[in-house]
Amino acid sequence: MSDFALLLVLIAAILHAVWNAIVKCGDDKAVVLATISAVNVAVGLVLVIVVDPPARESWPYLIASTLIHYIYYACLVFSYRLGDLSQVYPIARGIVPVLVALGAMVFAGEILPLAMWFGILVISFGIAVLSLAGWNRTSSAPVLAALGTGLIIAMYSVVDGIGVRLSQSPMGYIGWLFLGEFPVFLFVSLRRRGQRVKVSARIVAFGLFGGLCAALAYGLVLYAKTIAPLGAVSAVRESSVIVAALIGTLLLGEHHWRWRIGAAAIVAAGIIVIARSG
Repeated sequence: MSDFALLLVLIAAILHAVWNAIVKCGDDKAVVLATISAVNVAVGLVLVIVVDPPARESWPYLIASTLIHYIYYACLVFSYRLGDLSQVYPIARGIVPVLVALGAMVFAGEILPLAMWFGILVISFGIAVLSLAGWNRTSSAPVLAALGTGLIIAMYSVVDGIGVRLSQSPMGYIGWLFLGEFPVFLFVSLRRRGQRVKVSARIVAFGLFGGLCAALAYGLVLYAKTIAPLGAVSAVRESSVIVAALIGTLLLGEHHWRWRIGAAAIVAAGIIVIARSG
């Protein structure tokens, strides 16, 4: 994995943790998520207008990813209603690297060197350690919801990795993918109008900032997938759990900081292994 690809994915990881924290902190999570989707749609519209469209071969993957993302958003909101950011987030992201690496091997014929597999496993182990914080206090509901969310994440990660490589226009693929989020914004907006729920300017502001973070984060990841192995990109991206754990501890008052420091060190070691494995 090149230094440039590594830098892109690390920046994306930080941005991804930030927008997930924004969803968790929002008074109305559905509205925050809808605002984030609105920003993605706006960015997508601009890209669709100014860049070349993706190749025909990539459209089945583009459509499949769009549908999977709808399920992902629903699972994400449901998971954060049940559990803490610092536990739901690492559980959901923790199973993704191995699943994506296996999916890329089966569906994209991507064979990783043993050193890179070791780094992926180390990162997943570190995330698992992080998710054990407060385990005895946690019911099975948020854990199961987070695992389901992780499975959905792995699905769209593999689909998008293949699709963006076939697109011949990564920015065009990203644009149409973001534009496909319009139904999410429309659904929540119509639902809130029917319920006559007042949306505060603070919620909208949070959502707009989160949307910018989300759009840039996934755009960077998709581009990185065109120049680096899917499994390695997914694994390094999950370093976002370190940022999410710090946000949960320092800003949201969540506990078990010792577990998080240890887990962060393990994840960092895994990232170093991947970076040095080429």
